[in-house]
Amino acid sequence: MFELFQSEKNEKHYFNLKAKNGQVILSSQGYSDVSGAKNGIESVKTNSADDSRFERKTAKNGQFHFNLKAANGQIIGSSEMYTSEAGMENGIESVKKNAPGADTKER
Repeated sequence: MFELFQSEKNEKHYFNLKAKNGQVILSSQGYSDVSGAKNGIESVKTNSADDSRFERKTAKNGQFHFNLKAANGQIIGSSEMYTSEAGMENGIESVKKNAPGADTKER
């Protein structure tokens, strides 16, 4: 499920992709309006099917994370930090599995 919301701090619109267990598996950057955030959700649905769109990264502290990028190279969403590379790969697989058919809930 995609959860679409507006931040009270900066009034920007964001979305999170959540797994069935409620855990956030992908978070967006801030959008100035709700239509931009909705376009971002559609972009996640489209790009998550292509493994080459996932940028796998290792942080300085040795933890793993990933970004999902659009065809133009812009980051659409970012993951949480994972303690293992296998955990990160499971996160990517979860995005691939959950994003395409996910509903959007506004809060």
